Amino acid sequence: MNTIFSKRTKIVVTLGPATETPEAVKELILAGANVFRLNTSHGTMDYHREKIRMIKEVSAKMGVYVATLVDLQGPKIRIGNLKEEIEIKNGDKLVFEHAAEQKGEIIPVDYKGLADDVSKGSRILIDDGKLEVLVDEVEENRVYATVTNGGILKSRKGLNIPGSTASLDAVTPKDVDFIKFAVEEKADLIALSFVRKNEDVLLCKKYINDFDASIPVVSKLEKPDAIENLVEIISVSDAVMVARGDLGIELSPVDVPICQKLIIDEANKQRKPVIVATQMLESMINEPIPTRAESSDVANAILDGTDAVMLSGETSVGKFAIDAVKMMSKIAISTENSAFYKFDTDYELNDDIALTRQAVVFGVDKMLKYVNAKAILSFSHFGYSTRLMSKLKPSAPVIMVSDMEETCRKMALAWGVYPFCKKWDAIVDQDLLLKIDEFLINEVGLKQNDYVIITGSAPRLISGRTNFVRVHKIGT
Repeated sequence: MNTIFSKRTKIVVTLGPATETPEAVKELILAGANVFRLNTSHGTMDYHREKIRMIKEVSAKMGVYVATLVDLQGPKIRIGNLKEEIEIKNGDKLVFEHAAEQKGEIIPVDYKGLADDVSKGSRILIDDGKLEVLVDEVEENRVYATVTNGGILKSRKGLNIPGSTASLDAVTPKDVDFIKFAVEEKADLIALSFVRKNEDVLLCKKYINDFDASIPVVSKLEKPDAIENLVEIISVSDAVMVARGDLGIELSPVDVPICQKLIIDEANKQRKPVIVATQMLESMINEPIPTRAESSDVANAILDGTDAVMLSGETSVGKFAIDAVKMMSKIAISTENSAFYKFDTDYELNDDIALTRQAVVFGVDKMLKYVNAKAILSFSHFGYSTRLMSKLKPSAPVIMVSDMEETCRKMALAWGVYPFCKKWDAIVDQDLLLKIDEFLINEVGLKQNDYVIITGSAPRLISGRTNFVRVHKIGT
């Protein structure tokens, strides 16, 4: 079979200064990238518009389907613009106030609710937890604090208030602008940051709907509230992300591994794609190979059952961006081929999913134990049944054929699914089966007399609800 089917786990890469050329995008795709993340925390809307169009143009020329993911900044609190970097030492006294620019000795913060959300004794973490201060008192709009873990304080660094962000908006005005942008540019996915409850996701979907679109929402789980409301959040999300950076600050690095397993387990139960992100190959920002611990981290996320793994700084600003994707692909392939890569996918029937669809995908998974099928051939208009098949992690690759390019791109997050766009929505007859055989041999790389398991709809192959399974021998 074609070597492109060797990697089942999908890879999300973050675009940035290190990878913003057409040549780099092509190399990333060849290395194994499936989804391109546009981080709206950085760069202008015009910059992201240029990049999303470039990704579409490059992938179209290559004849492959990759997805674009617009990652909303969300209610991220940041230090304002400082006159210069400030060295702060343990015991130093600081004053914080909502402002865009530094005024005198007061440290600016871009969050107007800061004074409302902290009290005496509250911890404030800065720059991914590298710096820490303890609140002494709150007076009107100013927060007085003592440095408990010093370092270099820089402009625009993130600020976290563990367990206390009640005043934050779930979807900011900037997010709404980028939701509109995502709709205009026909992005394939939208990631919602700092999700705390299912209403946050529904609000984001309302805005998408207001702009007459139906882009899937990836909920980023990085707050303690999200873990408490995990089942409800996943139920209204189209996919979820284990965003370990802020999660490890808001909780503790000690709690992150178990949270990761909880999230993956619940996402798999609810048949939703899940991404594991943050610092997966962090050392490859500056080094040509990862640490052994990082390689183990990627492998363990895959063994946990994730559908995708993500690179951030490694591909946005890293010196070895292409190598990082190649390395992640190699780790994925090695892990998937190991004896440890086994899953109990004997899920209970889900009342929210059509019974016929579940019967078909469960049936195919069982049939693979008795039929030496080289592939599953899934015909689907919107890809719903194909995604259900993906969540069972079948032993054979899932070749999806859709009549919609948009559906093919959205399969970029579906584990083990390889999409093709064909205008084959017709009654199944001998001529169509001949076309299918030619496709399987010439484009997929199968051989005469190989078995495949076909799923689709009848009487028309693609546009109806999936309702049949057929064991097919190529050439007969």
